[in-house]
Amino acid sequence: MKNEAKIGVLGGSGFYEFFERPKKVQIETPYGKPSAEITVAEIAGQKVAFLPRHGEKHQFPPHKINYRANLYSFKTLGVERVISPCSAGSLQPHIKPGDFVILDQFFDRTKNREDSFYDGPQTTHISGAYPYCPQISQIAYNCAKKLRIPVHPKGTVVVINGPRFSTVAESQFFSKQSWEVVNMTQYPEVILARELEMCFVGIALVTDWDVGLSAAKKVKPVSLNEVVRVFHQNNQKIRQLILEIIKNLPQKRTCDCKDALKNAVIKT
Repeated sequence: MKNEAKIGVLGGSGFYEFFERPKKVQIETPYGKPSAEITVAEIAGQKVAFLPRHGEKHQFPPHKINYRANLYSFKTLGVERVISPCSAGSLQPHIKPGDFVILDQFFDRTKNREDSFYDGPQTTHISGAYPYCPQISQIAYNCAKKLRIPVHPKGTVVVINGPRFSTVAESQFFSKQSWEVVNMTQYPEVILARELEMCFVGIALVTDWDVGLSAAKKVKPVSLNEVVRVFHQNNQKIRQLILEIIKNLPQKRTCDCKDALKNAVIKT
């Protein structure tokens, strides 16, 4: 099924209106089924695959998403670049609800997630030093500035297991580490994409002050209703941004993502 699409988008159901004359693709992978059928359509002259990471009815919580099947299904279609918008809570006062953050680092606090395609017997140690693609990340930042979306050019996301939100103590600890945002899905998405030598850009859509900042500001802690409300407000902006990114992607990849497996495999 190679060459079905070169770009993959992981996101919520609000992105479906992107597509004209879409087609649905069912894929079985060695890791099971992805979260939903994949929608493939042409956008700005590019073939794009869309997959809702939580399923079409948001039935998969963060700790139950089949991340390996999702990313492997993109690879099966020929995807080389993955755009991954995600909701996030702010850990720093200067990052406000409604802002976007172009992620450049993660700190993993998840547990028991299947986070590698290399379970043996071939031993592979992928580099995680710079997990996000610098080429697409710069394009994403430039496009957001062009669209006058409030955006931060870089930031570290701490990824918690979910589905619960953080305690005040946890959130304040994260803030003291100078991390920018907290989220539940960026890991292992980004590192799995790297194992498949796909470029990956993470765009955090800040929906709320995380509970540690809420306590400091003496405002009500985050609730699911508030997260959903702000996320829906951001939907139009992220649709515009993704479309602009797709329009500005060069044909050639000049980053090292395409060579991530070089020298990573232990040869015996």
